[in-house]
Amino acid sequence: MGKHFSRWLLLGVLAAHGAWGAPPPGEAVRPRVCLVLSGGGARGMAHIGVLKVLEDLKVPIDCIAGTSMGAIVGGLYASGMTAREIDATMHSVDWQEAFRDTPPRRDLAFRRKQDDRNFLVRLPLGLKHGQILLPKGLIQGQKLQETLRRLTLPYSDSASFDQLPTPFRAVATDLETGNAAVMDSGDLAIAMRASMSAPGVFAPVDLNGRLLVDGGLAENLPIDVARAMGADVLIVVDVTFPLLPREELKSALSISNQMLAILVRKNADRQRATLGPDDVMIEPVLGVTASTEFSAADQTIALGEEAARALSVRLASLGVSDAAYRQYAARRAARERGLPAINFVRVDEQSKRYEKTIMAAMQPVVLNPLDVKMVDAAITELYGLGNFETLDYALVGEGQGDEQDSGLEIRARRKSWGPNYLRFGLNLQDDFQGNSRYNAAARFLITELDDLGAELLTDVQIGDNPRLFSEFYQPLTAQRLWFVAPSALIEARDLEVYSKDVEIADFRERDAEVDLDIGRNLGNWGEIRWGYHRINGATRDRFGNPDLVDHQFNNGELFLKFSYDRLDNVDFPREGQTFSLQWDADRINLGSDTASDRVQADWLMARSRGRNTLLIWTSAGTTLDGNIKPTSLQDFYSLGGFFNLSGLATQSLIGPDYAIARAIYFRKIGRGGEGLFDFPAYIGMSFEAGNTWSRRGDINWGSAHKDVSLFLGFDTLLGPLYVGSGYDESGNSAFYLFLGRTF
Repeated sequence: MGKHFSRWLLLGVLAAHGAWGAPPPGEAVRPRVCLVLSGGGARGMAHIGVLKVLEDLKVPIDCIAGTSMGAIVGGLYASGMTAREIDATMHSVDWQEAFRDTPPRRDLAFRRKQDDRNFLVRLPLGLKHGQILLPKGLIQGQKLQETLRRLTLPYSDSASFDQLPTPFRAVATDLETGNAAVMDSGDLAIAMRASMSAPGVFAPVDLNGRLLVDGGLAENLPIDVARAMGADVLIVVDVTFPLLPREELKSALSISNQMLAILVRKNADRQRATLGPDDVMIEPVLGVTASTEFSAADQTIALGEEAARALSVRLASLGVSDAAYRQYAARRAARERGLPAINFVRVDEQSKRYEKTIMAAMQPVVLNPLDVKMVDAAITELYGLGNFETLDYALVGEGQGDEQDSGLEIRARRKSWGPNYLRFGLNLQDDFQGNSRYNAAARFLITELDDLGAELLTDVQIGDNPRLFSEFYQPLTAQRLWFVAPSALIEARDLEVYSKDVEIADFRERDAEVDLDIGRNLGNWGEIRWGYHRINGATRDRFGNPDLVDHQFNNGELFLKFSYDRLDNVDFPREGQTFSLQWDADRINLGSDTASDRVQADWLMARSRGRNTLLIWTSAGTTLDGNIKPTSLQDFYSLGGFFNLSGLATQSLIGPDYAIARAIYFRKIGRGGEGLFDFPAYIGMSFEAGNTWSRRGDINWGSAHKDVSLFLGFDTLLGPLYVGSGYDESGNSAFYLFLGRTF
């Protein structure tokens, strides 16, 4: 037994008194074996392969210390999961989604879905006291936190991580001091999340007064932490990224990464120097596998398994008999906690401003057995409102002893750069023939005006279509089912008149509009709005016959609109549908110059297989029993332009009735979109058939224009960018450089 004799003697005494379970008769007292798992991002998947081999060799693990991805794998094992269960879990996680904050679009609140029905960029900036604020990280970690919470929910309030099925320590870095922060109690999911919070990528975790980031900065290989847990023998798994040779240091990014790798390795080397002859070092040969390459999980796990099997003789010497290993597994299983019934839901002090909304969403959970899927669905629904940086929950108890009730505590954290937001956007179109249009816009959004979630939205736009729009949105209940939304708009736009594909007149139209909307949300998939809409407008002629339009016009109408939206993406949709149906009733006694009824519908469906996507998109509008004058062009529908008869000039067809059908195919090319900073590209084509008509009875296939387009599209940070060309059966063609929304 050598130098470990005294410790082994102590272990034998503890075992005899049941601390870790007495060994079977004839079984020698074994050393206390601790596992040390380094950080390394996706390279840390190799830890799972090592754990598989340790289980096959029946090597009991008495304690675990992990950093970053090592803390994730180690924490899951410490919570009672086996290596193969962790493997299955890692394969079930959509890592692309786990490293995004925004929920899938289908899970957003319907109002937030409408935010992307314009050309504004996706990233809202914070606005406070005249200063623009940025998020603390590219990723706030909500999706990752939800995943970890679901996997470790019974251990959301552990007095000590020594009471887990396997004692555990997670290592993070204190961002203020630069020192290692060893987490040995509290919330297991938060400890794991903090340990993996790569600064600049993930937002820091504020825990017990400390701001914590990735433990790899301070202690990527926590050997001394495992020693402090009473380890006799260490099994150390190091997946640190290797230093690059000179010929690969060709960019500022590669040099910055090398600098960080040097700092991490220097600390790890100091730790490695403390290893003794009885300790086992495992270094999987992972080459230059990137820390973000979660798509290569199978290969990385296999390489970890291969590295451990190469040392199987040494590792097997730490194994125990079948009976002893069954006893070890039984002890771990006995420490696993079950999920209780939920008798109450509460919010913590920092979440009081959201209490009404949270309690309304969580009410179905109360007085039922804990259904994690139901809780996750409620959390996703709440997070989809767009107010929160993180939204988490934990199991808690109230009362004393046998009278204690179990419940959930919801912990909502307002966006640190909110609650007021600023977004910018740019829209442009060029036909390569000297004609170009552009618009630049800014949106100011003031949220949380009351405890029901009232908002004030204001858009300011300059360019070819200047506009000023403001809407006050007031939910009427905590469930946010009913709302009122008064709004006002001032806008100017071009009104061009064509005859036989030749522009014969150009007018400038200016409108002042007010709306009073009442609505009801239909879950997060739709809404119904109805109300009163009033327009006062004027036009002035630039060239052409001034008698073609009314120079003053007024509309007063009642409207009813139904909207459905389950589309996964509005830039380049892959799956889902949208549908809208609107009825407008202009009446003279409501302020209209003429009386008419107009009905408009729009439907789009997306279906994909692999990299290929097909969109079916139809739109139609008609004027019912109306007497719209030929000069009331502002009330007419228009067609022409990209995906709206692509071979014709923009808005070159106008009329009181229209219909158009489109079939659009596109295919993703390259590997864009699989990393944090690149974006996907698509090549595609469309077929379009439609027209505008003076009378509804004239609508037929024979009089419809038939157009095709070819395009190359890029889903950029500024929005979808297209380069394309369109062709009309009449022989007309158009070319496009287009930045902005199309669908």
